[in-house]
Amino acid sequence: METIYTKNAPNAIGPYSQAIKAGNIIFTSGQIAIDPDTGNVDAVDIESQSRQVMKNLTAVLEEAGCTWENVVKTTCFLKDVSKDFAAFNSIYAEALGNCKPARSCVGVAELPKGVLVEVEAIAIK
Repeated sequence: METIYTKNAPNAIGPYSQAIKAGNIIFTSGQIAIDPDTGNVDAVDIESQSRQVMKNLTAVLEEAGCTWENVVKTTCFLKDVSKDFAAFNSIYAEALGNCKPARSCVGVAELPKGVLVEVEAIAIK
């Protein structure tokens, strides 16, 4: 196994890695809207947080030598599915372009640092 790390995504805020490569499979940890330059959650609404999350996740995938074309599955966590689902979907689709990996999207009671969205991915290199 190989640990994946990039300075272009936030450092882990706990005892985990940004991603792990096991054979030709990349498992990312969930990314939240932390700006890697400041270490803070600067975005306040679902659109700007979703953009930062997808930017962070893209950086981790790139460090692993992948693009969204390599992603086979994502799991998305939203604090308020009924309110934020459509806006999140718009930003998510924009980030993925023509890629349409399998996906689960679930509502959760709380996310780290009080964010509104978190996304993780599995990719095949």
